[in-house]
Amino acid sequence: MIGNWSELIEQESQKEYYKALMSYVDREYLEHTCYPAREKIFSAFDMTPLSEVKVLILGQDPYHEENQAHGLAFSVPIAQKKLPPSLKNIFKELCDETGMEMPETGYLGNWAAQGVLLLNTVLTVREGEANSHKNRGWEIFADEVIRTLNSQDRPIVYMLWGAQAESKRKMLDNPGQLVLTGPHPSPLSAYRGFFGCGHFNECNRFLEEKGIKPVDWSI
Repeated sequence: MIGNWSELIEQESQKEYYKALMSYVDREYLEHTCYPAREKIFSAFDMTPLSEVKVLILGQDPYHEENQAHGLAFSVPIAQKKLPPSLKNIFKELCDETGMEMPETGYLGNWAAQGVLLLNTVLTVREGEANSHKNRGWEIFADEVIRTLNSQDRPIVYMLWGAQAESKRKMLDNPGQLVLTGPHPSPLSAYRGFFGCGHFNECNRFLEEKGIKPVDWSI
């Protein structure tokens, strides 16, 4: 069984899909502006070790504008005062559920430090071109991450928002873990059931029932 993220990355790096993916990423970063910064591609794994993961929030691909993506799904750097629409809607739901004030920053490092793995299914993107690095191999890597979490013999909560994230539901069959699904928090779909989903409180209830410290969702 995989014991840490370094083992997983090393295992995947031996596979042909991963070698082709890295060649593609090398070329893209050389020829275009891409996000996040090269050294931050795997930040989610650096900030949330495998042994500490208690929640997975699954995003799609990184923000594709300057000073936004930094390796954590949905998060933006502390200095970025403009919140992307999806993140703003996540905070709206969070405020409605918990009564907390709307955060002034969109930096989610506090969540990552508590065991919330903020993973995108695609880890890189070309500037100004959403989904530009789709179907190059990152999805295979993300599936291995999800399988690794599913194999852990401990409670983990999965928050799968939107059709792409929900498609991973079939991979998750660990009876000791909790899968929460719903619409994506983007402005196009948030009103179809993301607002009012109650996922943040439901997550913490589950963790507490299992004797695990709940997530402090404050920013």
